[in-house]
Amino acid sequence: MKRLQMFGLLNKDMEALEKELYLSVQGDDHLLTETSLHLLKAGGKRLRPVFVLMGGKFGTYDLGKLKRVAIPLELIHSASLVHDDVIDDADTRRGEPTVKAKWGDKIAMYTGDYIYAKALSIAAELPNPRVHQILSKAMVEMSVGEMEQIRDFFNSGQSVRHYLRRIRRKTALLIAISCQLGALAADAEPKVARQLYNYGYNVGMAFQIRDDLLDLSGTEKQLGKPPGSDMRQGNITLPVIYTMEDERLRASLLSELELIREGLSGVGRAIDMILAGDGISRAEQLASRYIEKALTALDKLPDNRTKGNLRDIAHFVTGRKF
Repeated sequence: MKRLQMFGLLNKDMEALEKELYLSVQGDDHLLTETSLHLLKAGGKRLRPVFVLMGGKFGTYDLGKLKRVAIPLELIHSASLVHDDVIDDADTRRGEPTVKAKWGDKIAMYTGDYIYAKALSIAAELPNPRVHQILSKAMVEMSVGEMEQIRDFFNSGQSVRHYLRRIRRKTALLIAISCQLGALAADAEPKVARQLYNYGYNVGMAFQIRDDLLDLSGTEKQLGKPPGSDMRQGNITLPVIYTMEDERLRASLLSELELIREGLSGVGRAIDMILAGDGISRAEQLASRYIEKALTALDKLPDNRTKGNLRDIAHFVTGRKF
């Protein structure tokens, strides 16, 4: 299901968007163009553009308008990844060297800034001020989420509620507005755009929880990076928080996290502890509840073929293995 190409109706438009995505980051500075293309050509599922196009199917579908939302949203997501890799000191992403690993921290940070600026310049071509308001507010929220994550590195006292608020800002919000802005750009009814937002928000929450689960249970080949990367960087995710609620494992896991923080241990023993408890299953159950909410929002949308595709995506997120 790479790049969600199972949805044949979108293949042609997604191929056109992919080409425009590469063109969008080309500019006068050769190095910034090279680093940006390096990131984009490493691949990805392009979930956000897919959601924009699907949202557009609930109104007057016009690829010329929709691409001015779809491309900026994918660029914003990509820029955040470049910055993440600097903060996380990550050497690989999707199996390829990160911009940070290949060109250094300074070039990576400027690359992220450059991609953000390119995103805004494309979105500015749309005359709808509501689109700009939603987009700018989301970028602010994403930045706050990033700061929260940095502050909470190795913070073993954070709650489930705190974690959920953080992933809302880091992941779910951008997916939610991808669905919403696709509808708005296509002049869909406001109530339809609202339900698409609700759908995208809940899918986004489930997607991030599932991503955090895979970081602990996947292989390096599946993930494109070493398993346990989140914990190694100090990012305490939902399965870890749930495991620390288990009195049988809490003390040992806390001790292991401290050794990881000090660079005195790898993550293998900590992962074994988490797999031995119920943190994985509890996190999976919560992800499933978010998917149920997403499907409830879908039920309130007009019937069309895209509605079925959105339902398929929700089920894909629940069961994805990569």
